[in-house]
Amino acid sequence: MQYAILAQESPADFAARTDPALAADYWASWAGYVAALRESGIMSAAAGLQPPETSTTIRLRGGSIDVQDGPFADVKEHLGGVFLIDAPDLDTALEWAARCPAAALGSVEVRPVIPPMG
Repeated sequence: MQYAILAQESPADFAARTDPALAADYWASWAGYVAALRESGIMSAAAGLQPPETSTTIRLRGGSIDVQDGPFADVKEHLGGVFLIDAPDLDTALEWAARCPAAALGSVEVRPVIPPMG
């Protein structure tokens, strides 16, 4: 079964990505995790996301499109990246999610993926 590992990060985590004093450690923590996923053969796709302030949110309201710069939700954590894995069961997916650096920094959500339609 395919699962999505959704890495949630705080504003401080996003800032660490580019802070000269913190960036090397931040990216090193992710490099080992991504390498382990690749070596295991469990990962089918992954994507890191730019910080939330780079996003654009749209809504269709009353027939017109409402466009808003930045994230809509005012939350303490934002989606920082997603990994798609093929795991035999939820317990295995949770084991991989617990190894994700975001589990120690922010939080990690695991969701089963709906198979493509058609």
